[in-house]
Amino acid sequence: MQINLSDPYAAEKIKALQALSQVIDPELGINIIDMGLVYDLDFSEPTKIKVEMTLSTPNCPMGDAIIQGVENRLLTAFPALKIEINLVWEPFWSIDKMSDEGRAQLNM
Repeated sequence: MQINLSDPYAAEKIKALQALSQVIDPELGINIIDMGLVYDLDFSEPTKIKVEMTLSTPNCPMGDAIIQGVENRLLTAFPALKIEINLVWEPFWSIDKMSDEGRAQLNM
């Protein structure tokens, strides 16, 4: 996920990405940011963070744990806000969504 520094919520998005980089996919041992699972963070509502994300597969066995990790990390970073997670399947996740760091961790 790229952040435009002219975005009025850039600071919040950076803080959220730092928090979400602590959420690890238990199967691969890579954080969900480097995996490219988070597509968007929306701070436009004053009481809520909207997260648009995906999982590596629709039947990901660790999906519930990953989603719970997202909610926990964001609530820790932003305790006054509600968290809304929108799980999407378009665009479908693929290895090309991974960061260079994520690929390096998998020796790709």
